[in-house]
Amino acid sequence: MIVAQHLTKWYGPVLAVDDLCFEIPAGEVVGFLGPNGAGKSTSIRMITGYLPPTAGRCTIDRLDVMTDSRAARQKIGYLPESTPLYTEMRVTEYLHFCGKLFGMSRGDRNKRIDVVTAKCGLSHIKRRVIGQLSKGNKQRVGIAQALLHDPPVLILDEPTSGLDPQQTLAFRDLITELRGQHTIMLSSHILPEIERAADRVIIIANGKIVAQGTPVQLRDRASRGGTILVEAKATPKQLTDLLQSLPSVAKVEPYKLGDWTRATVTAKDDADLRSVVSEALTKAGHTIRELHLSAPTLERYFVEAVASKMTNVQA
Repeated sequence: MIVAQHLTKWYGPVLAVDDLCFEIPAGEVVGFLGPNGAGKSTSIRMITGYLPPTAGRCTIDRLDVMTDSRAARQKIGYLPESTPLYTEMRVTEYLHFCGKLFGMSRGDRNKRIDVVTAKCGLSHIKRRVIGQLSKGNKQRVGIAQALLHDPPVLILDEPTSGLDPQQTLAFRDLITELRGQHTIMLSSHILPEIERAADRVIIIANGKIVAQGTPVQLRDRASRGGTILVEAKATPKQLTDLLQSLPSVAKVEPYKLGDWTRATVTAKDDADLRSVVSEALTKAGHTIRELHLSAPTLERYFVEAVASKMTNVQA
């Protein structure tokens, strides 16, 4: 459904996006992640046809977003990072205006406005002036306009920005409802939300893809390196000295809990420390109360992947 082929963007001497290539099949929900300045927004603007690439191309349902721009945009529902709203309009007036831009008849607009305002939790305020709404409700108006013409592709840049926890949960439910009906590309800084919502994640740094895969695959990669949590009856010094002497241990970070010490222990390379640490503590006579792998997270893998890319660039 979405195919990016060697997308590249230069701003004068600055390379913002560097040879970006990926495919998103119909019905998939993809999280698009990267640190500030990674090229996410520039990439999204090229994918939606709002910004011409310096090189490469992007197609939406086989329509080139530059040469078949009007037809391609008809297939996209787009929520930019800074939601563009006419704040002097009422919610329904604004949605009618957006519907006209997509060539929707009045009857179709009325039906779809009822549907999207209900889905986005706006039914009770749809006659209010947009400028009088909270930031979270303005964001929901932006999501409603992206859904209005029932496009096959939704591209949402920071869609939960400004939403309170309850609204964020409602948005997560909305994505679950839309899964399979739309191809969805989500850009967000809130990694737990991406982890819960996305079928696949693409991570970029310095304009290049540094990793992609399902959240489970990326979490599994984050678990390599064998970080474990251990709690034993010993002083912090005893535990640190003992574990730091093991050849496979890279770092020990202890803190005291009464007569016990709890520590995060990081392995060298891809070693699994559990059996090694258990054996060493038992042999030294220290009772073990807890020992397990540190739960891997998408956030941890994101930090590692981006840090690796930044280090390579600086080198």
